[in-house]
Amino acid sequence: DHHVQKDIIAYSAMVSACGEVGQWTQAVQLLREMAVRHVQKNVVTYNAAVSACEKAGQWWPVLQLLYDMVEGHVERHTVTYNAAISTCEKAGEWSEAL
Repeated sequence: DHHVQKDIIAYSAMVSACGEVGQWTQAVQLLREMAVRHVQKNVVTYNAAVSACEKAGQWWPVLQLLYDMVEGHVERHTVTYNAAISTCEKAGEWSEAL
């Protein structure tokens, strides 16, 4: 449906914008809002949230997002894993990265 696709694009843009201005908590909250509004989350939206958390050095939310992607059967890309590994490395959480 065209309307649903527009919603996904709009949310992905908002999540990405939050990451650009350091608002990682708002980016994660937007993902929760998508679930409440029954808007399908995709790899682009998740990657934007992972990137927002990475920029803020928030390793635990990144791992939670990866878990949510697995549970929701959302495809993960190399970009997703690289951001997660980078976040854990920067936070000194090597065991989590492995």
